[in-house]
Amino acid sequence: MASKASNGLVYILLALLILGLGGFGATSFTGSVSSVAKVEGKPVRIDSYSRELQNQMNQIGQSQMGRPLTLAEAEGFGIPQGVLAQLVSDRALDAEAARLGLSVGDETLSQQIMQIPAFQGPNGTFSRDSYSFALQQAGLSEKDFESDLRDETARSVLQAAVIAATRMPESYAGALVNYIAETRDITLLRLDQDNLPEPLAEPSEEELRAFYEENIAEFTAPEKKRITYAVLAPDSLVDDMPIDPERVREVYESRIDEFEQPERRLVERLAFASEEAAEAAKTALDAGETDFETLVQDRGLTLTDVDRGDVSQAALGAAGEAVFAAESGDVVGPLPSDLGPALFRVNGVLAANNTDYGTASLMIREELAADAARREVARQAEPAEDLLAGGATLAELAEETGMELGTIDWFDGLSEGIAGYADFDDAAAAVAEGDYPEIAELDDGGIFALRLDEVVPPAPEPFEEVRDRVFNNWEAQQTDAALTARAEAITARIEAGESLEAIAEAEGLELRTETGITRGGNVLGTATGYNASVFGMEEGATMISSAFGAVILTRLDAVTPPAEGDEQTAQLRQQITGQVSSGLAQDLYAAYADEVQGSMDVRIDQEALNAIHSQFR
Repeated sequence: MASKASNGLVYILLALLILGLGGFGATSFTGSVSSVAKVEGKPVRIDSYSRELQNQMNQIGQSQMGRPLTLAEAEGFGIPQGVLAQLVSDRALDAEAARLGLSVGDETLSQQIMQIPAFQGPNGTFSRDSYSFALQQAGLSEKDFESDLRDETARSVLQAAVIAATRMPESYAGALVNYIAETRDITLLRLDQDNLPEPLAEPSEEELRAFYEENIAEFTAPEKKRITYAVLAPDSLVDDMPIDPERVREVYESRIDEFEQPERRLVERLAFASEEAAEAAKTALDAGETDFETLVQDRGLTLTDVDRGDVSQAALGAAGEAVFAAESGDVVGPLPSDLGPALFRVNGVLAANNTDYGTASLMIREELAADAARREVARQAEPAEDLLAGGATLAELAEETGMELGTIDWFDGLSEGIAGYADFDDAAAAVAEGDYPEIAELDDGGIFALRLDEVVPPAPEPFEEVRDRVFNNWEAQQTDAALTARAEAITARIEAGESLEAIAEAEGLELRTETGITRGGNVLGTATGYNASVFGMEEGATMISSAFGAVILTRLDAVTPPAEGDEQTAQLRQQITGQVSSGLAQDLYAAYADEVQGSMDVRIDQEALNAIHSQFR
């Protein structure tokens, strides 16, 4: 317990040493102010707060942005508040541990310190010099470090006492296991357009118009934004970009391996310690006593470990000739390799691939022209921005710069034309009346600016323009209704005593069975939520559902609980018990910590916090 208790503080110390943060904040403040807060008189030291804040800014910044956060960014994430809250909570628990008489003796503390690798010398034993140097680099005094370690250990003892024996009842875990691991067996009858009792009659014009009116919401265009835009795309400039033929030749020569690829093989190589071991393995393989996969597994390796990918004959060295003489699927060897005698398995033959200069030069020219076009667009971005800032309209901008002027009735979900760019889509969604056009970038290197002209309210689309869609929707609705009626008739016969199998055989219908379906799985050809509906059925019951133009009659054949003796079920039960118990323990400890802190005198020194934050700006 004591060893585990020190881990948190030690990890922070090691992080400080690795990141080179030693001394940050520890020597930046002088005078009588040494804490940012006090809990029952116990100080939250300035250096503790500054180090933990810096640590969090580094960790979160690297994971989110690939660099440390600035203080402004950290404040946006709420990091300073979180760091202070955690340190205050820890201090409150330290005060509670002291009130309860929990403490760590000098001998225990000494043993913990001596076991910390950062404090050990070259011979693996505790080194006073290493101890002093590590603390100095981290900006910690021995007194402060040992005090913090003592407090953290006592706090861990308190935590262990609070959550001891916190475990969810077996009945709760059992209920969750049953819910997750139960399976169902079902029989399905799928009815589609081919199973209609009779073809649908052609609808009259009046029927279609009536359907259109009754379902007018389906044929109402959404609210749209009528937008004028100016755009300059690299593709529009590519053909005009001058490309030096000598530059094309230089690129071709630098990428010659890409255009002149020799014949290659897809190869796996399994190396052995000796020629005898390799010979024995090949003999067993030839005799059919084993296979290549087993040989790999017996060496404690995976196929990924022995995969060489596609290689040329030259890359295989002395083994190249024999490997290239083999057919796909053959295992050859033992042959020499840089890892010793090896067996090689050939998994594929890749023919030589040579691209003549004429073809390659066209490809290279296109690439160079595209790069040049992107640079030209980027060069024009600033002058275009200056024109807009000077009051130019989009039409004037297009005339001055050669940008293409266009209009679009944009709505959420439109993906045609310029609306296919995510950057334009985001800008169109955000633009409001009165906004001034600004130059923005597209993900292919283009630039654009847009202006909202008007908001077009939702309106029904003219019947004549959507007649085909009206007919298709009418046909789908009528088909679903007819198939549902047939499924209901079959259900009535089942309820009257006939079997689904007998009905299907008599009417030439095909049944399909699915076994072992789970709540989280899916059944091919069914809609979202189908499995959840199946799990709500009683055994022997039937259900009618629709999906993808078909109607499905489902019968629940069996409800299978998880097998008690099954290893996977046991693992699932153990995992659920551990997760739920851990969550309960964390919630219980958090509630306890909140209650403890709420009963104590907590004083925050805002001036000290401001002084620390000023060091980060």
